Amino acid sequence: MSNESPIGAKTRATRRRALSPLVGLVVLGCAASATHANRGDIRIADTDVYPESVASTSDGTIYVGSIKGNVYRAAPNENVALPWITTSEENGILTILGVFADETNGTLWLCSVPNFFGPERSQGVSSLMAFDLDTGEQKGVYPFPPPASACNDIAIGPDGSVFSTDTPNGRIFRLEPGGDALELYGEDPALVGVDGIAFAEDGTLYVNNVRTNEILRVEQNRRGEMTGLTKLTVSHELSGPDGFRHIEGNRFLQAEGPIGRVSIVTIEGDTATLTILTDELTSTPGATPVGDTAYAIESQIGHLTDPALRNTPPGPFMLYAVPMR
Repeated sequence: MSNESPIGAKTRATRRRALSPLVGLVVLGCAASATHANRGDIRIADTDVYPESVASTSDGTIYVGSIKGNVYRAAPNENVALPWITTSEENGILTILGVFADETNGTLWLCSVPNFFGPERSQGVSSLMAFDLDTGEQKGVYPFPPPASACNDIAIGPDGSVFSTDTPNGRIFRLEPGGDALELYGEDPALVGVDGIAFAEDGTLYVNNVRTNEILRVEQNRRGEMTGLTKLTVSHELSGPDGFRHIEGNRFLQAEGPIGRVSIVTIEGDTATLTILTDELTSTPGATPVGDTAYAIESQIGHLTDPALRNTPPGPFMLYAVPMR
């Protein structure tokens, strides 16, 4: 990114002040109007957030998950994300990884997983959860079958089925429309480490693997069953590919945490070509588009994992605006 980029000075300042090892890049729904380009950065109005994933709707509403177990929402064109859904004994949210806004069915989907940084909310079963996109009312809970799992990210298939990834066990689960339980869609040793998941406009399913640094096409038969995996040739060496969001056609946004990179990925046949939007971030676990703007979350997870930072309070939790063109 050139020195003229609006995020350049900010990301360099971020590195200087904290070296915080996790910044999640967030990029929000394509159909938003050009006015969102003037929205600017967004502050998450809470402490101990450590967000991992983000979603949005076409009007520019932003939804952010958190290790704290809360979902934060920023209304269109607002630059503050406020607590919206909070963890409770009633809803059973543990720690939130993936979040996904399903406008067609009016549902916010999220991945609830045991808290890696417990003891709070560290016991329980990883589940896919559904909440009303307007009211935040819980609509359903769908536990992952054994063994112990980590629901990581979510995508909606052409028929409205919900697909979610199980990173440690190399599995993909599907919840059919009207279904009351997850069913195994596919598993493979090559899926151990599966993270981001997204459908192209033509219904082709793609995933990335945060451990093996790959983008994979999921092969399906006419009945919609997984029959195999094809590893794509990528234009750049990958490092921890994570959040994966469809933009349009065969174009996607991908975030790579270890190298702080967010790219547009264009897939043609067996080749994935990366157009880099920024590689100046500290860490970027998620991405999703809104108009011509992407938003980057500073997750600051190092304050939980790095002994040198544990006694240092994190700075404000922000979503930074990054131009996509």
